[in-house]
Amino acid sequence: MKSVRERMDIQSAYREVGTYRGAAEICGVTHKTVKRVVEASLRDEPDPAVAHNYDAVTDLVTERVARTKGRISAKRLLPVAVAAGYSGSARNFRRLVACEKAAFATEHHRGRRPATWAPGEHLVFDWGEIGPLYVFCAVMAWSRWRFVAFAADLGAETTMTLLAECFESLGGVPRVALTDRMGCLKGGTVAGVVIPTAAYVRFAAHYGFSPDFCEGADPESKGIVENLVGYVKSDLMIPEELVVADLASANAHGAAWCTEVNAQVHSEICAVPAERLETERQLLGPLPSLRPAIAKTVMRKVDRLSCVRFGSARYSVPNALIGADVAVAVTHGQLEVLAGGELVASHPVVAPGEVSLDDDHYGGPRPALRRAVRAKTADEKEFLSLGEVAGSFIRGAASSGVTALAGDLCELVGMRAAHGDEALIAALGRAAAFGRFRAHDVRSILAAGRGVPQPTARGEALIVSLPFVPARALSEYAIGALS
Repeated sequence: MKSVRERMDIQSAYREVGTYRGAAEICGVTHKTVKRVVEASLRDEPDPAVAHNYDAVTDLVTERVARTKGRISAKRLLPVAVAAGYSGSARNFRRLVACEKAAFATEHHRGRRPATWAPGEHLVFDWGEIGPLYVFCAVMAWSRWRFVAFAADLGAETTMTLLAECFESLGGVPRVALTDRMGCLKGGTVAGVVIPTAAYVRFAAHYGFSPDFCEGADPESKGIVENLVGYVKSDLMIPEELVVADLASANAHGAAWCTEVNAQVHSEICAVPAERLETERQLLGPLPSLRPAIAKTVMRKVDRLSCVRFGSARYSVPNALIGADVAVAVTHGQLEVLAGGELVASHPVVAPGEVSLDDDHYGGPRPALRRAVRAKTADEKEFLSLGEVAGSFIRGAASSGVTALAGDLCELVGMRAAHGDEALIAALGRAAAFGRFRAHDVRSILAAGRGVPQPTARGEALIVSLPFVPARALSEYAIGALS
């Protein structure tokens, strides 16, 4: 049934164009409706109502829609309407329910008002998912300054670490940090009020901001950051330009993108966010002197190898901590060991079964591997009494595969009595230098005496300054002209 205003518009259009179809085009109705309204006005009668097969259940549908606040579906309501006498089609009934739900939404719209932000007041942050990586997005509500970082997980430690990096990039701490009901930061819900986890409360108390959570199932309350997540996906994450599987590359691109967009005029505030942040920064809270320990720590005991085990791998710590209990935490791919609240060791995370060592923890680099020479027989003891050169001779002969060395030692000891210690030591040193490890080789060196050449290391090149001689042409050397 048309309203009074609609009937007046139809009559005015008909008087202007003079045809039913022309008036119907102007008013957006059918020519039959125009004819019915015009004829009714000529008879001075109201527009007769059009009968529908669902008129008998209209009141029922209106009551159920109001009771469920417009959430009931036509499929659920159809059996009730059939029991009440409705005999039409399901499609026609869906039209009725849709019309009643639209009317209910129009009359009971809760209404919204635009948000008003104060400088230094709100930081809004949220997570988005792009391929195998997750993107952390934060925006200062007043200045529209944006921060983007990528991570491999959505854990509480990662969230708070990136939030701390955001505060450091801001140069201060806002009064309120608003987010949705993240499971990693939510400890529970009572009467619709979110209770943050103890770790998040300690983090907020350390930085001096108030944690806040938006209403459940109400994304409009933080639409400012929802738009940022969509903007990142459409503008930053271009497959031809960015490999999202590479975390380091993604973060480098993200930092460059933030620098670019924060230096451009924002369409909503008609100002440059980076310039507006300079004004807002004066109202931010101060940053704490130290970043809190955010990563989850586990306790380990330092073993006799001066190492701790984590993830089936070994990591060294200073020798003084052997037997002590230390705290181990992993942050951004680095394993940190803390004793008494102080950082005592830091290693890159290695694969299971591997070892990460720091030479400073053991007092210096590992000494070169050297097998000791231990005398067992009387000949060995007497030969090794010659000093280090005797040990070098035995090790060289062993590496050269001289299997008759044990028998040659008796003969070498006899040469000591005949030639003296000084001559024998010199001969053994020369034999070892030239790789001659048999007794007859040493005897030949002793027989040659002191007159053998002593090879030395090559010295530096000799540079001699020669006098300058002027060059002359070849014709000046000719004896005479050829006839």
